[in-house]
Amino acid sequence: MVFLRIPPFPRHRAGDLVRPGGRCDEDPREVARALVEERVGGAFWAPGGDPWSGQGDPAERALVEQLREGRAEKVMAQGAPRDPFTGAPMGFVAAARMLGGWRRMIEGNRRTAAIFGIAGWKRETLDALLWDGAGVPYRRTGAGLGAGDRVLAWVARCGGGLGRDLAARGVMSGEIEDGFIRSSGLGAHCVPPLSVIVDPMGSYVDPARENGLEAMLARGGFAPDVLARAADLRSRLIDGGICKYGAGAVGAALLPQTRRRVLVTGQVEDDRAVLLGGAGCDNRALLARARHEEPGAEIIYKPHPDVEAGHRKGAIPDAEILRHADRIERKASIAGLLGQVDALHVISSLAGFEALLRGVEVITHGQPFYAGWGLTRDLGPPMPRRGRGCSIEEMVAAALILYPRYLDPVTRLPCPVEMVVDRMAQGQARIGGPLVWARMAQGRLRRVVSGV
Repeated sequence: MVFLRIPPFPRHRAGDLVRPGGRCDEDPREVARALVEERVGGAFWAPGGDPWSGQGDPAERALVEQLREGRAEKVMAQGAPRDPFTGAPMGFVAAARMLGGWRRMIEGNRRTAAIFGIAGWKRETLDALLWDGAGVPYRRTGAGLGAGDRVLAWVARCGGGLGRDLAARGVMSGEIEDGFIRSSGLGAHCVPPLSVIVDPMGSYVDPARENGLEAMLARGGFAPDVLARAADLRSRLIDGGICKYGAGAVGAALLPQTRRRVLVTGQVEDDRAVLLGGAGCDNRALLARARHEEPGAEIIYKPHPDVEAGHRKGAIPDAEILRHADRIERKASIAGLLGQVDALHVISSLAGFEALLRGVEVITHGQPFYAGWGLTRDLGPPMPRRGRGCSIEEMVAAALILYPRYLDPVTRLPCPVEMVVDRMAQGQARIGGPLVWARMAQGRLRRVVSGV
């Protein structure tokens, strides 16, 4: 019986947390204090087996009592922890904090009575992030739900009737979305996400409703260590050329710059980020407005990769694009282009956030989550709730560290954002399969047939 164990997250591939034979010179009293604070050890993820609640194995309950008395010697004699992500030695206190983070996530998941709209191919990675210690409460209908129940939904895959029905019965609904550092590969190709946003308040793409990210930024008060992490993370993203869909800053072969150079990024026009936060602007209007604002600039237009892949709405014929833009760039990554432009015009694209990370001027025509905080020049409607000025470190801390959840693609364990960034930088984050290859072929066929 080993007291410190990794929860049995769905599909996880990690080895044992504690390896026999190792030793640790940490103060047993400090170890006991950390384990008591985090309430981890034994089957701590299972309400019926949690020794901290007087359940489960009697020997584990006895170890809990010793820890409460400040004695951790028996726990420490079982071996020494190893970092499940890297295999490096890991102290007991650090292991307790990691396990405690998992406990809080699992206990938070138990407050969700049902989850709607998660495609089967996304469950490959999302199961572990939504697991409540026993399972994941995926549902197709709202039968049996009533006032006071809390549910989550991937709204784009749920009919409006479901939401209206649940609201009428007093069910409280939150939302699930992809995270901002998503995967090595496109969601339109059915590449499962490595990050997810679980927001019980609403969606960050909807400026009409307060959401968890907006509330976090408005509240402020970020801890110094979190801001230091944010500054380091920002540097790693820039150095690695990492953006939403992976690593590798594929640069464009641009001519030497002789005038102000502006990038305009297209979006998926039927995406909720545009429908809710686009302020009525589409890709054609964005191009025309950018040219109006930048009459003497060199304008480069980059179509959205999901649109280019042939799966989503928003394509514009090249001849029409070139009425306003000087160039169309399809191959270079956003990260590869941002280092070569003076400014970026967006509707509500995540590219605007990635430009802010790299110190590029951002002009918004919609109402994205990063607008209204003093970091951007905003041409869209005002957002009165966002009156506070934020630093870029605060924005990174909220949007990339505190708000999303992440899954390590190697061990399939919930992890910090830095681990996903490392895997992407090392080429270890790609998750493929027959469905991904089929979707890529399907998209190519659609583009040939449409002629766009």
